[in-house]
Amino acid sequence: MSSLDHLVLATPDLAATVAEVTRLTGTRPVPGGVHPGLGTRNFLLGLGEGAYLEIIGPDPEQGAPEGPRPFGIDGLSEARLATWAIRVEDIDAAIAASRQAGYDPGEPRDMSRRTPDGEQLSWRLTLDAERGQTGLVPFLIDWGRTAHPAANLPVVPLVGLEALHPHPERIEPHLTAVGAKLPVKAGNRPSLAATVFGETGLVVLH
Repeated sequence: MSSLDHLVLATPDLAATVAEVTRLTGTRPVPGGVHPGLGTRNFLLGLGEGAYLEIIGPDPEQGAPEGPRPFGIDGLSEARLATWAIRVEDIDAAIAASRQAGYDPGEPRDMSRRTPDGEQLSWRLTLDAERGQTGLVPFLIDWGRTAHPAANLPVVPLVGLEALHPHPERIEPHLTAVGAKLPVKAGNRPSLAATVFGETGLVVLH
């Protein structure tokens, strides 16, 4: 099985959501960087065991991007846990294996961003344009030789991650195909919920 890389908390108001996560957990996320051309920037918070929470929203210092912002950000009225990523070492092989198992995670895309201290991070991920890069099935990410962003982040330990879906039996084969483990319960609409252990106790992000 592949390991959790990060959770994506998408928001229409980055500053407000960073403040709210800080209030809930007692730990302030740190600036991650800017995504040039996508109109977004992010803040990061460690989850332990090499994973992290990405809080991503519109970058007020960038103009409007040519296309829609990732993770359905343009259509949000409040923050939501949009999707998650699993880390793989050979993304091309992982994509081929998933397709052979009956699920197409999308084509890989090269991406990069510069950290606030000037370090250039580069990675490849599967971009599922059809589903708008959201959903219960994680996208794949391969950091190659880049230092992983979870290193040296303040940590709020992840206690659990689970999902709801009207038809769990439709999602579970796709999770298996990409090598992901995620409890999926029956619910009215697809959603993710992450439980973290903050300074004041358990906090649920969804």
